[in-house]
Amino acid sequence: MPIRPEIALASRIYFTQRGEERHSRPAVRVALAGIIVGVMVMTMTICIVVGFKQTITQKVAGFGAHIQLVSFDNNNTYDLQPIVVSDSLLQRLAGFSHVRQVAPFITKPGILKTDSDFHAIVLKGTDYWDFFAQNMVEGTLPSSPQEVIVSRQVAKEMKLQVGESVNGYFVDAEDLRARRFTVSGLYETGFGQNDELFILTPIETARRLQGWEPDMYSGVEILVEDIRSLNETADAIYFATVNHLDENGYRNYYVETLHEQNPAIFAWLDLLDMNVVVIIILMLLVAIFNIVTGLIILILDGVQLIGTLKALGADDRFVQRIFLTQAAMLIGKGMLWGNILGLGLTAIQYWAHLIPLDASTYYVNYVPVSFAWGWLILLNILTVTLSMLVLLLPSMIITRISPAKVMHFE
Repeated sequence: MPIRPEIALASRIYFTQRGEERHSRPAVRVALAGIIVGVMVMTMTICIVVGFKQTITQKVAGFGAHIQLVSFDNNNTYDLQPIVVSDSLLQRLAGFSHVRQVAPFITKPGILKTDSDFHAIVLKGTDYWDFFAQNMVEGTLPSSPQEVIVSRQVAKEMKLQVGESVNGYFVDAEDLRARRFTVSGLYETGFGQNDELFILTPIETARRLQGWEPDMYSGVEILVEDIRSLNETADAIYFATVNHLDENGYRNYYVETLHEQNPAIFAWLDLLDMNVVVIIILMLLVAIFNIVTGLIILILDGVQLIGTLKALGADDRFVQRIFLTQAAMLIGKGMLWGNILGLGLTAIQYWAHLIPLDASTYYVNYVPVSFAWGWLILLNILTVTLSMLVLLLPSMIITRISPAKVMHFE
């Protein structure tokens, strides 16, 4: 396929015979640097914010799942009224579209006490250990009814070691129940407020502590395959269970999502989206300003060429396409290096975790990143499209250059 003449001529102007770039004015180099920095910052911003949202969402879901089915008359505490959860209900919940995991749970607030310290906790009984298995830092998961895992943070505050015993005290309406636990392991998620709160044990231990029947639970935790299907799945489960009593005919079911359980956290994450929009708009403006500056410099550098081409019969559109092609080459080089640097620095942070954070403030120990390829591709397409559209206006300078005046000043 033959190369269009304006592309061939633009390449001949942009490159030497050896294929090397011709030396440009410092202003063009500055414009190129601006494009590189703008694309790099936008790439890293998207990767960091998407990483933040994914990591925080995973940690919140690890402690409470994406969706919870609980008693309608729950009091927004961890001392939930029991509901009857039959095998048929679990199978029905697992059968909804996008549902990945269904797991009953039991929670009970209490006090953890040693000879010298005490700490308010929530004992959570569960048989789903995937999240905590990924965050174990010492010891093992509970393998017997008297074993629990606690966070490294709580263990440090209470001077507990793996293998040591600790007393737990739990208040009921009628009496005070005490249990002696053995610490089988320590976990650390970096999610400070929950690490401070939860200790985990097999679900049968929590059931015996509550004195409940074998089919009674605080609720059911439901994980979805993709967070984007959360609302759709929650709505489907809600309409299938609303106004339904449990099998004892006593308590209504109620559906909560992790957004409803943690509104402050997700409001903060939503603010990050606004920050991303602001940063991308600013970087796009900077990049486009530099691109426009570079095109104007190229045009001023090529005034003699423009006059010659027009004198030889070239029309304005042909000459415009030559310089727009040169600008596209400049944009292409800037975006290539911007993506390489942005993705390279993101990859370094992904593997090495070089940039630390205060987990008590940000819920993570380091800046999390994620390669959001869909958003990155969209960003590159948007940058190229806007840049080329904006360049149409300054390229109109070419129409005002007269061959006669150019020849006169030669």
